[in-house]
Amino acid sequence: MKKVRITQIKSVIDRPKDQKATMVALGLRKINQSAEQVVSPQVAGMINKVKHLLKVEEL
Repeated sequence: MKKVRITQIKSVIDRPKDQKATMVALGLRKINQSAEQVVSPQVAGMINKVKHLLKVEEL
């Protein structure tokens, strides 16, 4: 399975509640924090929803 490392590069301050919840669901709470996720349709959708706040690297 394909894995990605996602890193939060922008703040969630002044973002809608659903975007804040998506970031927490991805395992990100602070700027420059990284998390590794296995790519599934659900995770890909979450990444797409908040892609303007993230940096995504394939592993």
